[in-house]
Amino acid sequence: MQFAWTDTTQKKKWSNLPQGLYTRSGLMWGNLTTTQQNAWLAVMQATLSPEGYQRVRQEWRADDFLASGGSLQYGQQYYWIALIGTPSATTPWQWQWGGHHVTVNATISGTEVALYPSFIGAQPAGYTDAGATVKPLGDIWDSSYALLSSLTTAQKSQAVRGSTYIDLLYGPGQDSRAPVYEGVPGSSLTDAQKTLLLTLISKYGNLVNAEDAASRLAEIQATLDQTYFAWYGPTTSTGAAYFRVTGPRVIIEYSPQSMGGTASNHIHGIYRDPQNDYGALITG
Repeated sequence: MQFAWTDTTQKKKWSNLPQGLYTRSGLMWGNLTTTQQNAWLAVMQATLSPEGYQRVRQEWRADDFLASGGSLQYGQQYYWIALIGTPSATTPWQWQWGGHHVTVNATISGTEVALYPSFIGAQPAGYTDAGATVKPLGDIWDSSYALLSSLTTAQKSQAVRGSTYIDLLYGPGQDSRAPVYEGVPGSSLTDAQKTLLLTLISKYGNLVNAEDAASRLAEIQATLDQTYFAWYGPTTSTGAAYFRVTGPRVIIEYSPQSMGGTASNHIHGIYRDPQNDYGALITG
């Protein structure tokens, strides 16, 4: 499960595809003992916020609700753990965890943490677990739709770029793709609308622990006027629309998928920092 810090191939070796379509390296969750699993969950809890940890666990759990058949394998057991470098309080290292529809890449250098790029998706997007309704990304959709609904007609004409949803631009293997700035810029938003945009961004920024989340959101807020909100798809609350936030310090995508049933029930998503993916700024 451990790779050299200089192994850039492993750093970038992640995908949203299920087992059977993509081969990961590291330790498979289903092969770990309960003691080992609990030890790993403690690492995730120390890195993520309670909100972020819950979101990731809910996305992960969603995979148990997909039927397994043929060469494709679904479920929580088919997720992998890898360490790149040696865990240290002073020198940089990375932990990598993921499988179908959710991946977290956490680069740690001293007291700083970078959670980019990470894949934030779910299928199904809603399910019932132990009698409770769970929507891992439901609050993200609600926040994006609240921002869209707040836009004036003129602002909406800038933000809405197409009538149907599109696929991710910045998914796995797209580390070198330059940011596409389109939509309505933060500089054209009212203070109330900027608050809505920051609320949406915080759904991703608050994945990490509170200390790092505060500095993360400050970085994004400093360039909010140069951060754009774009929308593709119906402007109704069906959930079958794509949105993207693109700024000097953040890229967020939310993309419904037509494969496997209702598009709004199958979501691909991405969270990046154009300047700090894989901890480029904090590791030197």
